[in-house]
Amino acid sequence: MIEENEKSSRSGIQVIARAAAVLRALKTEQSGMSLGQIADVVGLPRSTVQRIVGALQAERLVISEPNGRGLRLGPEVSALAEATRYNIVETCRLLLMELTQATGETADLSVMRGAGMIFLDQVPGTHRLRTVSSVGEVFPLTTTANGKACLSMVAPEKAEQLIRDEWDRRGIDGDLPRFMATLDMVRDTGLAFDLDQHTPGISAIGFAFRDFAGDIHAISVPVPTTRFEAIRPNVEAALLKTSTHIAKLMSQD
Repeated sequence: MIEENEKSSRSGIQVIARAAAVLRALKTEQSGMSLGQIADVVGLPRSTVQRIVGALQAERLVISEPNGRGLRLGPEVSALAEATRYNIVETCRLLLMELTQATGETADLSVMRGAGMIFLDQVPGTHRLRTVSSVGEVFPLTTTANGKACLSMVAPEKAEQLIRDEWDRRGIDGDLPRFMATLDMVRDTGLAFDLDQHTPGISAIGFAFRDFAGDIHAISVPVPTTRFEAIRPNVEAALLKTSTHIAKLMSQD
């Protein structure tokens, strides 16, 4: 009986380890993977991977891409991550408040998850006409300041795949070399821009950073386009100052 219990325990641990390997593979390849690709990465038979993925799908830890491009991490992963995400929100809250005080505009914190940007926190601006997004709302990568900022921190080959996938999903016929050149400029300047691209009438500036766990986040300031040019220099200076503060915080042990 003891031997059987030990065997069962070892088998359960092995299943958990294999499931974790599958989840890590999907985290690394955020644009979606086939069963065969996952099997190659984790070094398991395709049939074994299929059983594991089936169990993970039942728990919403893995979902199928709607366009048939494979499998990716599911919404339950984000829900579980909320338990640890409060740290980054708490860390950045004061900086968001200082940004709003310095600019009078809304300040946002978001995280890059899969093929989109998820809003984690926001400090509303002080103007009567101001921009507001809901915490938990998902924005695209290629038409937003926070999305472009985060794409600039991803390896070029992975960024290209994420860009192509988003353009395919949204039916956008974009100029990839020109967009990649834009990401080069973001890396050089530290700031990314959305000039009426995501929502007409709203422009934004943002920067990206990695947290202690290696996740890519962005802090951005959206502004009604009617006053964007007038306030742009102030917003840029305030964001660069915040970026310096974040870099110091993230470099601490």
